[in-house]
Amino acid sequence: MWAFFGGIALLALGYAFYGRLAVRPLRPDPAREVPAVRLADGVDYVPMATWRVYLVQLLNIAGLGPVFGPIMGALWGPQVFLWVVFGTVLGGAVHDLLSGGMSMRNNGEGLPDLIGRYLGRVPRHAATFFILVLMVLVGTVFVKGPATLLVKILPAETMGRVFGEDGPAFLSSTVQGQTVWLWIVMAVIFTYYILATMMPIDKIIGRFYPVFAIALLVMVAGLTLSVFTGKLHVPAFTLENLHPQGTPAWPIIFITVSCGAISGFHATQSPLMARCLKSEKHMRLVFYGAMVAEGFIALVWAAAAQGYYEGGVAGLNAALNEGSAATVVHTICTGTMGTIGGVLAIMGVVVLPITSGDTAFRVARLIAADYLKLSQRRIVNRYKIALPLFAVSVALNFIPFGVIWRYFGWANQTLAAVTLWAAAVFLAKRAKGWWWLAALPATFMTVMTVTYILVESRKNGCLGLDPSLGTGIGLGLGAAALVAFLFALPRLAPEQDAPAGRVPRSEAEKESDNLAC
Repeated sequence: MWAFFGGIALLALGYAFYGRLAVRPLRPDPAREVPAVRLADGVDYVPMATWRVYLVQLLNIAGLGPVFGPIMGALWGPQVFLWVVFGTVLGGAVHDLLSGGMSMRNNGEGLPDLIGRYLGRVPRHAATFFILVLMVLVGTVFVKGPATLLVKILPAETMGRVFGEDGPAFLSSTVQGQTVWLWIVMAVIFTYYILATMMPIDKIIGRFYPVFAIALLVMVAGLTLSVFTGKLHVPAFTLENLHPQGTPAWPIIFITVSCGAISGFHATQSPLMARCLKSEKHMRLVFYGAMVAEGFIALVWAAAAQGYYEGGVAGLNAALNEGSAATVVHTICTGTMGTIGGVLAIMGVVVLPITSGDTAFRVARLIAADYLKLSQRRIVNRYKIALPLFAVSVALNFIPFGVIWRYFGWANQTLAAVTLWAAAVFLAKRAKGWWWLAALPATFMTVMTVTYILVESRKNGCLGLDPSLGTGIGLGLGAAALVAFLFALPRLAPEQDAPAGRVPRSEAEKESDNLAC
């Protein structure tokens, strides 16, 4: 138990002290006009209350990541606490803060443009394609995943009775290998995604996300209370590898637990809120603070997963084999908080992935718009980009893409490494002597992602090299990346914050205000 509460204390201290240190090179200036005000368009650049921006940022980056990931990471035992705590404070929160800060300093630019600005034109083109694919995959998985769970909760046999005697048979019939009822639920989720992607950010996302974020925090608070009162017995801390299959923690645990420690997906989300934050003085709270809150959520679920089942990790493994991570969430919530816990669990495994899916599609729309230089003030321009993205997502539901998705964890963490290298260049240009803040975690992430793709088994699509050899190569390439950065460091041209002035708008942009949704 003390390891658990010690982890919570370290997260709080990390926000109070390291977070204050991390924000210093950004030099927040409350008097500087922010993109949300300077470039307000009523669609994506929309000033919102700070508390609302914080909760939206939390839900954008959280979703199911800090729930399912730590549950799977708990199979390695209490050592998962170390990665969650130190990964959050030294890596993930810095990553989210700097990606948000870079965006605010560059007119709310999205991640591909930031990568292009600080790493070059070729990385920008590669990042645009890479992130677009990643966002469409995230959005697609978070259509079918929650739809499948809803169909289990509300089966076709039950819902079909609403349509009469033939209703159950009709909803249970199959089209392209999926039941009609599943297609209907997926269509409803897709319809919501289209609305959330197309409408101004304050109309749906800004209005409803805070409610979901509060419910998520209430769920986590209830589990924390269960630990405190002894309903959940957190095992004593040990570095021993308790994984039932003997799977080594390095480097797999760092891929398994991404959200809740560090995740490249977050760098695609921070620019969304960089376009809504009303003052720079709140950057630490919104970007660093939301990640610390996610680390807390991950810590709670890692503890709950180990402490709920008889036999600890062995009991958790048996539960996962019989069901899934979603089953574990439902069992733990109802077992510790009763009916209320059951409601929160359903919200957790159904609503939270949907809130990640819609922002993934929104990010995809904005990235494509920035790349094509297509203004998003006019709703017709939003349709031009969003509808093809949704068409691709619908098509993906007709084919198995498990092999592609298998690489998502690796791709996600690789994106985090690239983002941190871009942030290191940003700091080198704007805050002399502070580059290490991003370069050190970037080096670690480079070593880890290279090692993973080399040593993970061939059946999972990797090379399956000897762990010692793979780690050696990873260390060598990580060191090479750091040396290359240090070699380029003296030649990086200093970059100053541009004077905050209102950006002039063309007559076409002014006219398009009347057409904005």
